Amino acid sequence: MISPHKLIFLIAAVYATAAAAEDRAEAEAQGNKSEALKLKLVAIASILTAGSLGASFPLLGRKLAALRPENDIFLMVKAFAGGVVLATGFVHILPDAFRSLTSPKFPFSGFIAMAAAIATLVVDTVATSFYGSVHSSKDEEAAGDADSASGPNGTTQSDIIRQRIISQVLEVGMVVHSVVIGISLGAARSAATIKPLLIALCFHQFFEGMGLGGCISQARFKWLKTVVMTVFFSVTAPVGIGIGIGISTVGVTVEGVFESASAGILIYMALVDLLAADFMSPRMQNNVKLQLGAHISLLLGAGSMSFLAMWA
Repeated sequence: MISPHKLIFLIAAVYATAAAAEDRAEAEAQGNKSEALKLKLVAIASILTAGSLGASFPLLGRKLAALRPENDIFLMVKAFAGGVVLATGFVHILPDAFRSLTSPKFPFSGFIAMAAAIATLVVDTVATSFYGSVHSSKDEEAAGDADSASGPNGTTQSDIIRQRIISQVLEVGMVVHSVVIGISLGAARSAATIKPLLIALCFHQFFEGMGLGGCISQARFKWLKTVVMTVFFSVTAPVGIGIGIGISTVGVTVEGVFESASAGILIYMALVDLLAADFMSPRMQNNVKLQLGAHISLLLGAGSMSFLAMWA
């Protein structure tokens, strides 16, 4: 039979062991939290740099002849970027949206994505028509940095206007998506989760930036607006990370709605504006080598972005 003082000693020992284990668990949790916060701060700087470089790369065409829109290499870069944007919508965003907006009665994610694509079509069409009619009497001013109303390879004023609408609508879709993925990283609590996300999102923002930068380059905005659009895209993911750090959880339904709408916008823009416009143009149709190169670039872009879905 255990004596009372031994029983008391045993209870105290168990309590002390449990308390020590709890202290160790709390210290480990605090250490993980501190490490996760450091990685999030690194992610803000890294992703900001990656997005800025990606968006700026096609804009170097104004300085580097090989990257100008009239050259074939630019079309292949743009096809690669179009594949990236397409995979972003189909492989990265839409599956997450379906997981966030689950319903046994109605597929809300698909419906919202479809509605967003239709809305983008309406905005694209109406904005192009309105922009063209308003600025038809100001061709020289609307041409921005263009030397004349007709550019290289028969680029007309209407083509420039069209590219401006495309770049602005595309930026809206990318900005929404960038904020959402930034919040996802910022809200993550485990360093083991953040590390692969950081690497994947750096590539993600770089490639998305290339797609947007290509459209901005073709739109021939004045330098100030070009800088503003590039900076605006570059800072959205880091801002999203900051928001994610400030909140513990994100409303799943709200996140699903944003993801669905963003997916619809990006899928429409990738297929209709980034890819179809170039792939169906006479310049592409009359050049078999260019077609082959563009198709390979498209597959590489879509494939590389799809591969990143293993981590992000």
